[in-house]
Amino acid sequence: MSLGRKVSKDVLELHEADQRLAGTLRDRLLDASEAEREFRAAQARTAPAAEQRELAIRFDKALTEALATAEAAERVAMGTKTYTTGAQDPKTHRAAEIAARKARAKWAVRPFSEEVTRLRTAREAHRLSLKIGPQVAV
Repeated sequence: MSLGRKVSKDVLELHEADQRLAGTLRDRLLDASEAEREFRAAQARTAPAAEQRELAIRFDKALTEALATAEAAERVAMGTKTYTTGAQDPKTHRAAEIAARKARAKWAVRPFSEEVTRLRTAREAHRLSLKIGPQVAV
C-alpha cells in the first residue's frame, strides 16, 4: 500500500520524458557553446553575411534546445507534484502551479532555475543583437 500522493500515468510519462531529456543537458550546453564559438569566430573574421546568418540560426537553435533541456531538468528537480496536464481539473492545476512556485524557491531547484534564466536571457540577447536580417528569428 502506497501512503504517498498518487501520481497519474500521464504525469509519470511526462516526468520520465523530462528525465531522459534532462540527462542530455551537458551535451546541449556544449553544443550551444560550440555554436556560439563558431558564430563569434565568423563575426570576428567578417565572414560573408550568408555564412554568418547560417551560423546565427544554428546558434539560436542550439540555445533553444539547451533551454528546453534546462527547463526539463528544472521540472525533474521540482518533482511530480508540479506537473500539469490538460485532463486535470482547475483545482488540481492550480495546486500544481502553487507547488511549482514553492519548488523554485528550494535550494535544490535554484541552480536549474538560474540556468533556465541564463539561457533564456542569452537567447533573447542573441535574437535582439542580430543585424543580419529579419529572417534570422526562428
